[in-house]
Amino acid sequence: MMKIKAIFFSLIFILSFSSISNSQNNPGSFADLAEKLMPSVVNISTTQTVVTKSNPFPNFQFPPGSPFEDMFREFGTPQEKQSSALGSGFIIDEKGLVVTNNHVIDGADDIVVQVNGEKKFKAKVIGRDPLSDIAVLQIESKENFIPVNFGDSDKARIGDWVIAIGNPFGLGGTVTSGIISARNRSIGLSRYEDYIQTDASINSGNSGGPLFDMKGDVIGINTAILGRSGNVGIGFSIPSNSAKPIIDQLIEFGETKRGWLGVRIQEVTKEIAEIEELDEPRGALVASVAENSPSEKAGVKAGDIILEFNGTRIREVNELPIIVAKTEVGKKVKVKIWRNKKEILKTIILGRLETSEFGYKAQQEKLNKELENVFKEIPSIKISVRILTPKDIKEIGLPNQTKGIVITDINKDSPFKVLQIGDVIIEVQKKKINDIESFEKLIDKSLKSDQNTILVVFYDKKGEKNYVGIKLK
Repeated sequence: MMKIKAIFFSLIFILSFSSISNSQNNPGSFADLAEKLMPSVVNISTTQTVVTKSNPFPNFQFPPGSPFEDMFREFGTPQEKQSSALGSGFIIDEKGLVVTNNHVIDGADDIVVQVNGEKKFKAKVIGRDPLSDIAVLQIESKENFIPVNFGDSDKARIGDWVIAIGNPFGLGGTVTSGIISARNRSIGLSRYEDYIQTDASINSGNSGGPLFDMKGDVIGINTAILGRSGNVGIGFSIPSNSAKPIIDQLIEFGETKRGWLGVRIQEVTKEIAEIEELDEPRGALVASVAENSPSEKAGVKAGDIILEFNGTRIREVNELPIIVAKTEVGKKVKVKIWRNKKEILKTIILGRLETSEFGYKAQQEKLNKELENVFKEIPSIKISVRILTPKDIKEIGLPNQTKGIVITDINKDSPFKVLQIGDVIIEVQKKKINDIESFEKLIDKSLKSDQNTILVVFYDKKGEKNYVGIKLK
């Protein structure tokens, strides 16, 4: 009987302990924490100006489906329309510094920040980094604001409780909770990826908002979701420890200063490890070395396997770019390399990525140059065209997502002589033009049909949208 009593009391003790343990780990409410943090989370709305034309004959109606219906609707006095977007952010300084995603404010003419669902302020961009998708804004006000602190994202563990606060679908001030589902995720969105995965509900408009731990510290910047239709319980946040150095640089310099090795790397597979007699698949295989790069100057060669960088062991290939980018430009680092089945040590003075031929600005300039030099003659209509570039979009003042082709030459006998060199064709017969091939196909189709006239939509060099009927035959 005593034995049975002992077992009974043991069970009661275990159940009681389990209940106490669960009550300690599971928060009864997030209300106090949410109330404390809400004043530091902001809703961000951006606007972009698009020039259109109004119909000078509002009372005149064309038959339904007529190609001239759109033409005359848009013909007339130029008018400005506002394209808007929504996002989230959080205050990190009492003077009104705000952190958000770069894609939230990219291309914006005006940025408005709403604090705690009440006051609205204009904001300007202090600095932005497309490679990490981080931007820092300054609220244009002399008021003092309530900032939040960054936490140590390296201490965040899978299974820890987190809450997200943001502006999903423009609703504003929305709090969701969940746990950290995974760490060190890479999903192919940017060059430097080390995302925290969470099942806290994140939707369109949450971008740039904070992911908090239970202390109320920011451990992540909510950036992406899996699934175009909305939340499916898989969201991704930039870890605070990855974001903080970038944010500090953007505040100090208005731009980033990343370390650069000058190597193109790939995974060390099991087969490669066996061939090289490496103990296990690890490190980063150097596929090529850029000319005049820090690595070339230090004697790094294609085929080398980088095992260790500045004292940090490299396990996976994607770890190396992240570690290098965080390292100070100009610093001398020791790099342990596996070559000819033995370890060797190299000393490399890091360059700066942004000013290298692989930097973001250099890559954009290179892309613009390549696209500008791709001309194609279309004999059937006696014109030459090239693809629209990001540089064109910026110079003409077109909406960011504009696609089309630029006229580079027009023969005097061309049916397109009503247009001018530099005009940007975006539609033919109400079909969007994404590239030269799609334009050619539509022209060929029209020439082979019974149609004598086609409707062309284009932007002129002033950025004004126009409709014109062109006789092909």
